[in-house]
Amino acid sequence: MSQSDTDTVTGEAATGATRQSRSTQSADAASSAPSSPSASSATTNAAAATEPTATDHHRKHALHTNLKRGMESRHLQMISLGGVIGTGLFLSSGYTIQQAGPIGTILAYGIGALIVYLVMLTLGELSVAMPVTGSFHVYAERFIGPGTGFVIAIQYWLTWTVALGSEFTAAGLLMQRWFPHTPTWIWSAACIVLIFTANALSVRFFAEAEFIFASIKVFAICAFIAIGLLAIFGIIPIAGYEHAPMFGNLVRDGIFPNGFMPVFATILTVNFAFSGTELIGVTAGETRDPETAVPKAIHTTLWRLVLFFIGSIVVMCALIPWREAGVGESPFVLVFNSIGIPYAADIMNFVVLTAVLSASNSGLYASTRMVWSMGNEGMIPRWFAKTNRRGVPMLALCAAMAGGLLALLSSVIAASTVYLVLVALSGLSAVVVWIAIAYCQIVFRRRWIASGHAVDELKYRTPGYPYTSWGAFILCTASFLLVFFDKEQRFALVAELLFIVVCYAAYFVQTWWRKRHPAEPELQLP
Repeated sequence: MSQSDTDTVTGEAATGATRQSRSTQSADAASSAPSSPSASSATTNAAAATEPTATDHHRKHALHTNLKRGMESRHLQMISLGGVIGTGLFLSSGYTIQQAGPIGTILAYGIGALIVYLVMLTLGELSVAMPVTGSFHVYAERFIGPGTGFVIAIQYWLTWTVALGSEFTAAGLLMQRWFPHTPTWIWSAACIVLIFTANALSVRFFAEAEFIFASIKVFAICAFIAIGLLAIFGIIPIAGYEHAPMFGNLVRDGIFPNGFMPVFATILTVNFAFSGTELIGVTAGETRDPETAVPKAIHTTLWRLVLFFIGSIVVMCALIPWREAGVGESPFVLVFNSIGIPYAADIMNFVVLTAVLSASNSGLYASTRMVWSMGNEGMIPRWFAKTNRRGVPMLALCAAMAGGLLALLSSVIAASTVYLVLVALSGLSAVVVWIAIAYCQIVFRRRWIASGHAVDELKYRTPGYPYTSWGAFILCTASFLLVFFDKEQRFALVAELLFIVVCYAAYFVQTWWRKRHPAEPELQLP
């Protein structure tokens, strides 16, 4: 473990005071610009949310609530990929191809990658100016309003909590291939213990574990694309073809064999598949050099998404007739078996297992930091923000794991009712967060200019502003509303809108209660 991972937060803050001074100016300037009363009060001291300084350490309440900056650029890039590349690509991509056809699927993934990239560009400016853990709801609180900040926090927490339950179940089922006579719950429990331990040791340990898990997935995809291209051009043989397959299967039944409308439904699925890239914003508060690491991770996101997702789809569709893709078996396994790679199914089972572990690892981290951030901002009791000497918020971690276990329980005993609603809410929650990110950056930039500062003073600027920001906002909003035209997903939209109303109602009830029952003053450090 490197020295910076073992430094105390106060020492780390003291050495980073010079670097943070510019973030302080950035946030204070944005806060001082004219705005609505609720938003301006929320932005009064954004600098305090960037990184703890020596002064903050004495001014903060008695609980030790500081996180450690233990992540490097390589961790950030792999975490952003690890949060995206999951079982959807390895297992269910064949179903997506069947719905929209080869060209339609490629088009949907291309549009989805563009939407994600635009959102990441807007998030980059906010994350560099204010690198704070749990950034989404903090930005929403400061630049939209405290009620919206509360809603975004709950939405994002729910997204990963529901994912945790499904990933724990998937891990147990995958292990059944090698150990068919052991109960599934044993392997699910082993996954829970492993992931909890990785998150409990330190942020550095979590980052290294995620780096390993994500590296396995990336290597498998690169190998799949490379071997597939060799087969496409006839360099290595593949069953069913006496000559090089080339790319004829992509357009054999027309460009849109099922019509163009299925492409819209596929775009919605792709948006859900790409959710997780915003983890860059969550990790910014624990990254050693966010001014360098965050933009680097963002700029590599698009081409990697294009390479891994669209590259894999092209290889699948070129080698397997699209109507046969993913019928009862992973397209990856079908291709490897056709080429004659031994133990293809076992290899992919291992890769998918690492994908599940990676998603669980990232999900528990994101859920934990959202609970910590809500405690740190006073949305929930502040003792949820308490950290141990390693900078790990153990109470928040336990709360996040409890949420994942409840989601797992609901998937077993109430799969057709409670769990179905949770999954519906989880799917659209990520898109709601993206909409908020794009709008927050628009408001932030306006206040920055109104405060008399120049754009050149920002360490990282969203390219193509305001077109990029408004493009992200409009495209995300459109993809959210398009759910209404998909009968199978219309229930998700209704459930999500109702849940948003419930979240706002919960916030206003909480605010009313706190006004009626003010808390006792917290003990201050000398």
